[in-house]
Amino acid sequence: MNESPSSPRPQSAARRRGRPAGRRAGDTVTRDRILDAARLHFAQGTYATTTVRAIAAEADVNPALVLHYFGSKRDLFAATLRLPFDLREQVAALIRDDPDDLGEQLVRAFLRVWQDPISRHPLAAMIGSVVSDQDAADALGQFFSVQMVGPLVAASGRDQPHLRVSLVVSHLIGLVMGRYILGVAPLAKADLDHLVACMAPVVQHYLTGPLPHPAHQPARR
Repeated sequence: MNESPSSPRPQSAARRRGRPAGRRAGDTVTRDRILDAARLHFAQGTYATTTVRAIAAEADVNPALVLHYFGSKRDLFAATLRLPFDLREQVAALIRDDPDDLGEQLVRAFLRVWQDPISRHPLAAMIGSVVSDQDAADALGQFFSVQMVGPLVAASGRDQPHLRVSLVVSHLIGLVMGRYILGVAPLAKADLDHLVACMAPVVQHYLTGPLPHPAHQPARR
């Protein structure tokens, strides 16, 4: 028997077809709301004092939903870093550029994020958590290594890639710690172009230059 246009079945099917899109849109909104709340709490306090429950309350969601989206507080902390520190597209562009210019372009892109007054304060507050909490330090190190420096080192195809990543990350974190966290006078007052000129050759060497090979370990008796 033919169904009339007013039959409920097509309407039900239409609703079913519409639900996935609605859920996806709702998921994105909820996830972004959790990230905003997390960035606020990590910036106002420290990694250690910030709780998943407090973030959930700020985002007006159940704490279990926070863990559903992000897995753990450490992974959530790392995710908050990706928003203001979203350099993946810039890194991809650097890989396509002249490899002899990687050091300068990386340092300049990195410092420009910190020059932005909108992102500088929450970033400085979150970086401050690294000093007192190993989980926060691990999350930050993982972000720098995987999202920013690692792809550049991998693209260069040079030897000792893990050491190269660590050397570059240590210099970049040391730079922002001295300039924006500790406020060391020469660094804090230096012009951006001057800092880039000072840092770029060192970072370039770590990315693409020759590194000494580790000494052979003595044979065990």
